[in-house]
Amino acid sequence: MTTYPHIDTPPDHGHRPGTARAALSYRGFRIIFIGLALSNIGTWMQNFTLPAYIDDRTGRPALVGLMVFAQLGPLLVLSIPGGVLADRVSKQKLQLTMQSASVVLTIAIAYFVSGDHALWTIFAAQLGIGIANALNAPAFQSSMPLLVHRQDLPGAISLNSAMINGTRVVGPVLAAILAVAGLSVSSIFLVNAGTYLFFIAALLIVRMPDVRSGNTARGFKSLTVGLKIARQRLVLSRLLLGMFLFSLFSLVYIGLFPSIVRLNFDVSPASTTYRWLYATWGAGAFLGALSVGTFLAVVDRRVLIVRGFLGFAISLAVFSQLRGPEFAFPVGFVLGFFYFMTATAITTTFQLNMKNTERATVMPLWFMVFGGTVPIGNLLFGVVIEWIGARAVLGFGAAFAVFLAWWVDLRRLPESAFLPEEDGGEPFRPANETRSGESPSV
Repeated sequence: MTTYPHIDTPPDHGHRPGTARAALSYRGFRIIFIGLALSNIGTWMQNFTLPAYIDDRTGRPALVGLMVFAQLGPLLVLSIPGGVLADRVSKQKLQLTMQSASVVLTIAIAYFVSGDHALWTIFAAQLGIGIANALNAPAFQSSMPLLVHRQDLPGAISLNSAMINGTRVVGPVLAAILAVAGLSVSSIFLVNAGTYLFFIAALLIVRMPDVRSGNTARGFKSLTVGLKIARQRLVLSRLLLGMFLFSLFSLVYIGLFPSIVRLNFDVSPASTTYRWLYATWGAGAFLGALSVGTFLAVVDRRVLIVRGFLGFAISLAVFSQLRGPEFAFPVGFVLGFFYFMTATAITTTFQLNMKNTERATVMPLWFMVFGGTVPIGNLLFGVVIEWIGARAVLGFGAAFAVFLAWWVDLRRLPESAFLPEEDGGEPFRPANETRSGESPSV
């Protein structure tokens, strides 16, 4: 078993610090990254197929929103208990347990779908997977950054985001190929169950670092500890509230994608056109996530966040008004790019403004506002879309992103708002100072 404790001395890996190549030079990170990537291909096969199955079976955006809530809603309630667990028990054992539970529940979904069982059985199993993910996420997110030196964390986060969105492309494409080859929806879910084993194997090879915060608060009292840290460090509270509002009002289209495409473009979620449109959006998201750690690595992340919100707003506004799928492909690609360029830049900035010992306490708040708020927006706006249509809802989300471009402009914050350099923070850059003169590398 390979052990990777926290690295205090910057390694001589021969790559530009903070880039994707630098992050991949760490053996432990590389093994976990590959195992998680292979597992996520299966996950996105299911994440793509299940909402389409629900929409095709019911024709109800509200029920698609409910399914998304079952998948992601537990992050809102269980992120704090998950963070407490991550700080009390072995992160290794916790992740292995939750991944194993997800295997069993995915097999259950395959069984329920194969016989077109009552929808509540599918929702219940999906809720179980959501609970497992909510309890697993804080342990993973608090330990994975410690597989690389702090200076190489931006590259690691960028790679992780790019991997999530790269698999967002590969998963649906593979699901479409398997469907054309005659594989049933339930069989696709069984394939996903098998892919969990890749990440489980990686966890058995690489011991995830187990740094404890020293926080003695239990249960939801731990929430107050994380909130106190966020209040004291203004950049954290600004990013938390910004992502909360972004997830609630502007990211509605993600979970409701099959319903929106059906309503706006008259394209069935079971069609090849839908599959390729989703994959195109995922390809843009992949490039947007990768960009932060590669060709945009020399750009001030504060600038990326502002430009990302504005680019997202424009592309979402255009996407909302399209009447057919032809132009939806290039616009969807751009929309995906700006979405994950922004999200990755925000996530990186958030992580770099925490001490290593604070992650298990503070990161649950991140999951609550990012992953946990998206399903609430999907649940609420799924009903609204049935009343007034998708275009008005998406237009509102675009307008709100313009507001966030102004409100989450970190260049307006003072130096005291950020983690001090002596505590591991980045050197403070005045608003008029930009990164230039360096050629980024992968």
